Amino acid sequence: MNHVGTFSQPLTLTGPSGESVTLEAIVDTGAAFTTVPGRILERLGVQSHRTVRLRLVNGDRVEWRLGNVTAALDGVEDIILCVFGAEEAPALIGAHTLEAFLLGVDPVEQRIVPKKGWML
Repeated sequence: MNHVGTFSQPLTLTGPSGESVTLEAIVDTGAAFTTVPGRILERLGVQSHRTVRLRLVNGDRVEWRLGNVTAALDGVEDIILCVFGAEEAPALIGAHTLEAFLLGVDPVEQRIVPKKGWML
């Protein structure tokens, strides 16, 4: 069952070898980055390139590995930053990925929608 304001969206990730996996990921505009269980990213051959400090919803600060992975979302493919998440955690699509794909969220219809990109 979905919580108010949360919904799932298929997300396909492709590693450097060309192997891919499609996950049902929760769209979470409050999360900075897309997060996927680390074992899935490792199986795809994704390498972490840095560690980032993030704050959890309960206020705890944690360090997580971050890597680049090719993602397909709503018919578009691009490279995104992805957190190597905890094994028991669900896959999440975060704000950075939504911005990279020029997508917004329609909370009433519980779906992602195209949005305009702006430049100065």
